[in-house]
Amino acid sequence: MSRRLIWILWIALAAVWFGTLDQRALVRPDEGRYAEIPREMVASGDWVTPRLNDFKYFEKPALQYWATATGYTLFGIGEWTARLWPALTGFLSILLVWWTGRRLWGATAGHLAAAILASSLLFVVLGHLITLDMGLSFFLQVAWTGFLFAQQGERSESRRWMLLAWAGLALAVLSKGLVALVLVGATLVGYTLLNRDLSPWKRLSPLAGLALFLVIAAPWFVAVSLANPEFPQFFFIHEHFDRFLSTVHRRDEPGWYFFAVYALGALPWTLLLVHTLLKSWGRHAAGSFSPERFLLLWIVATFAFFSVSGSKMAPYILPIFPALALLGGQHIAALSRRAWLLHLALLAVLAAAALALAPRVLSMAGQSYSLAMLQGVRDWLLGAAAVSLASVLAAMFLVWKHRHAAAATVLAIGGVLSTSAGLLGHDHLSTFSSARSLAAQALPRLKPGRPFYSVDYYEQTLPFYIQRTLTMVATENELSFGIDQEPQKWIPTIEEFKLRWHDDRQAYAVMVIDVFEKLLAEGVPMTEIARDRRYVMVEKPDTSPAPQAMGKSGDCSATPGLPASSSTGAAPGRACDGTPN
Repeated sequence: MSRRLIWILWIALAAVWFGTLDQRALVRPDEGRYAEIPREMVASGDWVTPRLNDFKYFEKPALQYWATATGYTLFGIGEWTARLWPALTGFLSILLVWWTGRRLWGATAGHLAAAILASSLLFVVLGHLITLDMGLSFFLQVAWTGFLFAQQGERSESRRWMLLAWAGLALAVLSKGLVALVLVGATLVGYTLLNRDLSPWKRLSPLAGLALFLVIAAPWFVAVSLANPEFPQFFFIHEHFDRFLSTVHRRDEPGWYFFAVYALGALPWTLLLVHTLLKSWGRHAAGSFSPERFLLLWIVATFAFFSVSGSKMAPYILPIFPALALLGGQHIAALSRRAWLLHLALLAVLAAAALALAPRVLSMAGQSYSLAMLQGVRDWLLGAAAVSLASVLAAMFLVWKHRHAAAATVLAIGGVLSTSAGLLGHDHLSTFSSARSLAAQALPRLKPGRPFYSVDYYEQTLPFYIQRTLTMVATENELSFGIDQEPQKWIPTIEEFKLRWHDDRQAYAVMVIDVFEKLLAEGVPMTEIARDRRYVMVEKPDTSPAPQAMGKSGDCSATPGLPASSSTGAAPGRACDGTPN
């Protein structure tokens, strides 16, 4: 492959990878949550204590919040900036796997590793959604890459690589917590036991490495614990041990769950990568460190750890994908033509089935999804399936001609484009899955400083789009811990909300359609200002008499609003004497 063509492919990948970040509305719940927390950091100026809807939110560390808040400060608040961190760390992961493959096994291995990673379905999707998993995966990749190269060369060079590994590990902990330490430790112990090789432990640079780790990772944990004494117990005990050992978060899935996630998430490489895994264990020279075996054990340890956990979600196994891509980059071009054609034939059947079944999404039309919404999804799915089928057929032709590396490149291009098309197609469902259209309708009517209630449900994406927080009514959602710390910031019952609403001169509220119809039937005064497939946004009609002119005492008849704490990020409400409510 010529250098010019390689550059063209990298530029095209970057254009597709970053060019679509703002083409979709944020999707509840994760995208709304992880876009809003850094927005509130910028609004409040407090970069130590993460807050969601103005409540303390300690489920995850702060690195991604800081990165996104910095992006908001530099580029403004928007969907592109909100998704920039996962997209950037995902693209850097592709570059790193390319560079690592080249250094370990040559240029072809590097190119193919990058192609595999850049086109694996789960990796592409999580590179374009706002979750914390891509940042964790990238910094873990930095850590094990540094470890791999620390096992080679002179002692001084080894020490520099290990310091990079310790730094990557610290940033991984700041991305998502102590799970980073568990995964790295389990892999290292497993490699030592299975290979009866203690040599990697001799190159860990433990004193300098641990000092660097603590310098990077410890300051925020200390600062947030000093500012919030309740943080250590919630973060270290509840969010780690309770989450792993129990089903407290109601994410329990069967033991085979992650096999299904891999089978779908590794497309279009699923069977080819399994084939390369079987080849990776056998290639090992006695008495030497084996990068292949270490990567294989990294995959097994990560897969096994999350499989036995009481909390399972598809993004959890994302850290295995860079290692899978590296092993695939070394072996995939050398697989037999028979293995390639068998895999591609199965992919062709899947793509043809997707092409035939895509129109059936129209049968989902109903209260949640309109026919017009699903027609848009269908068109994108048809395009994605057609691109996928065309790339598979082209790859089959190239394999028949014994051009395996070219076939892999074509298959990767098809994978990137078809997954990107599927993501863009999903945006046709945004009036159900996001509050963007609801906020766009309401924003011309919204005025700062007035109470704003979220009744019986908390819509995660709405605060980001209206750039203010809401007073939650009769729902705790995932904010029960924060509500326990600051109970004065919420309203526990709808009856109490009715009293507040009656006393407010002007106010707004958002609620699901059923709750709106129920309250309207009960005679609660509300004027609808916006509606989508799930929610209605209302304002209270201003029926109070005009305020009297203030006398010498400065008194007035206007009814004060809610405390300013109910609208972080917006101008605080003020009583008519000029003092904060």
